[in-house]
Amino acid sequence: MTNLLIFGLGYTSTRLAAALRGQGWAITGTRRAAGPDALAFDDDAAVHAAIAGATHILSSVPPGSDGADPVLVRYGAAIAAAPLVWSGYLSSTGVYGDAQGAWVDESAPVGGGRRNARTAADLAWQALRPDMRVFRLPGIYGPGRSALDRVAAGDAHRIDAPGHMFSRIHVGDIVAAVVASFTRGKPGIYNIADDQPALGNRVIEYACELLGAPYPPLQPLATAALSPMARGFYAENRRIAASKFKREFGIGLRYAHYQIGLRAIFEGV
Repeated sequence: MTNLLIFGLGYTSTRLAAALRGQGWAITGTRRAAGPDALAFDDDAAVHAAIAGATHILSSVPPGSDGADPVLVRYGAAIAAAPLVWSGYLSSTGVYGDAQGAWVDESAPVGGGRRNARTAADLAWQALRPDMRVFRLPGIYGPGRSALDRVAAGDAHRIDAPGHMFSRIHVGDIVAAVVASFTRGKPGIYNIADDQPALGNRVIEYACELLGAPYPPLQPLATAALSPMARGFYAENRRIAASKFKREFGIGLRYAHYQIGLRAIFEGV
């Protein structure tokens, strides 16, 4: 039986787990605390047993506040030695840093931006095993986590940042890409992003149009009430080129641009 161990059952990986359980996979996951669907991350005996019994391992855990990757620190040696047929890591396109709005693909240099810890983890996972797939993801959205939810909650912003482009990806397309990589493509790095980078304001405006809500006021970046993380987002500008995974995995995108994805969420399909 195929047995996937997922480190970090978060927004994306729980949807992957559900899709694979529907296909007959055995799924084991970790969380900070044990629960009905997960082992406690720090239960060394149980996690080492899960590593030994896995055929596939995926980590979706980002670096911690100390900058270290907790999975690699605690279990990296065991993962490296495990008799797996597949391994993967969910990384971030933030490793590319600022490209001043240019397109970047998997050949672009990394480590020049604000995500130094993520870059270090990305490189370390690449080096861990010869069967490793590293999936670099931009802004993830989907049901319960989209511009529609921010508009409905009154938390959406429009920021006056002309020319600031960014890419995104629907969670359903991430799941499809990871599943396809089990049997297709070679180990390596894959950007997973939709086909239409866009201005963030336009995404918010389209969500407002679907909901029949007014646009939020346009705010100057310098005076907008943004968190440090959100403000850092506007310091980097890039468009993610992601043709490699479609070519090597032989799949297309169900949600090729944000209009399709947001409308599907709005319509509940």
